[in-house]
Amino acid sequence: FKILLYAFIIMGMVGGAYYHGTGKPNKKVVKQIEAEVHQKDLDKILALGLVQPEFMFNNANSFIDATGKCVEYLNFTTDRASRVPTSIIIAMAGIESAWGTSRFSVEGNNLFGIRTWDLKSDHMKPKGVKDAKFGLKKYATKCDSIKDMIRILNTHRAYTDFRVERAIQLDNGSWDYNKLMDLLHAWSTNPDYAKIILRTINERELP
Repeated sequence: FKILLYAFIIMGMVGGAYYHGTGKPNKKVVKQIEAEVHQKDLDKILALGLVQPEFMFNNANSFIDATGKCVEYLNFTTDRASRVPTSIIIAMAGIESAWGTSRFSVEGNNLFGIRTWDLKSDHMKPKGVKDAKFGLKKYATKCDSIKDMIRILNTHRAYTDFRVERAIQLDNGSWDYNKLMDLLHAWSTNPDYAKIILRTINERELP
């Protein structure tokens, strides 16, 4: 945790000095400098021995804390343009895994019910459906499943509109969870999924 705090301080000082010193910098230049600063900070942090945090929890509140720490860690290895709002990740992980208590979470570290059609890879079959042509991925850690979830949102064509809207909101400097969740409807067959996630974010007062 001290390493993460140190990293935030470094990034804040560098970013603050740059913005105050240049007035209104060109956006393209800003992005380029941000990428360079991020890489330098990442190199420094990795040199200090930054490792994936343990995912320890015993109730919904500690699950939220554990998920948040994992997202903080992953953000240091993910460029700013590819990050997913922490609140959305925590809410989705909580709802999909029943706050870490689902079978797929307990036995497979799969917090999001992520499927695989490659049955040669490590997976679990849905309960009572042994002949299913798909399985639920198994991960070494729960943090690994969060990393994979972020990868899917950043690469799958079903979330192209989400990525476009995210880029717009990043340029504007603020998140609009309502718009973002409307573009994540492909994640669930439940037509009320977005409403459930948004309600969870508000009720749990997620970061």
